[in-house]
Amino acid sequence: MAVSPSAVRLQRCVVSPAGKHSASLIFLHGSGHSGQGMREWIKTVLNQDLTFQHIKIIYPTAPSRPYTPMKGGLSNVWFDRFKISNDCPEHLESIDGMRQVLTELIDDEVKSGIQKSRILIGGFSMGGCMAMHLAYRNHRDVAGVFALSSFLNKDSAIYKDLLQADGAFPELFQCHGTADELVLHSWGEETNSKLKSLGVSAVFHSLPNLYHDLNRTELERLKSWILTKLPGETDGQNK
Repeated sequence: MAVSPSAVRLQRCVVSPAGKHSASLIFLHGSGHSGQGMREWIKTVLNQDLTFQHIKIIYPTAPSRPYTPMKGGLSNVWFDRFKISNDCPEHLESIDGMRQVLTELIDDEVKSGIQKSRILIGGFSMGGCMAMHLAYRNHRDVAGVFALSSFLNKDSAIYKDLLQADGAFPELFQCHGTADELVLHSWGEETNSKLKSLGVSAVFHSLPNLYHDLNRTELERLKSWILTKLPGETDGQNK
């Protein structure tokens, strides 16, 4: 039986800003990983922590649950999948439960004085998919969304929700390796095109010869994009 979302308190690894905290970034790991592991992986690729003067980075860890692609074995995953494919139904029960849990992370930042328009949500692989569900279905007033080596299923609930939605949507930043054999590059491209057709401002960076992995080029581009969406505040702006 699924655990009630209200009973889940996510573990989180936090990288504090070097200076005054005026924005927050929630970075979701891929399947089977952890928040601490995601931070360390990025640190290895960049040879240093991903840090900012004014942005707090939160790396939460998904709770352990049975994961169908592992034949029901326990894994730290944001939701279940029937299979790793873009051509099957989404496991909406688990996705929707986790949307509630992750909303608490956003609420915590808002309670601490950070405006929703100063919060970014994103992740790697499954984490990017979860971030898209969270932002485009629940929190369309966040600063933006990023998805690295991620995809949405062809009949994603996101597409259905956006068809019925009004107003502006958060901008999407995507990166995907052309040699990815687990999450095909074409799945990422298709996700980007479909979201664009529904009114999302979206960019897509293809990374030649990159597998289901991170590289320095990708993270440097992501860092630049983060700073365009969450610039440092100048004198006279919000306290």
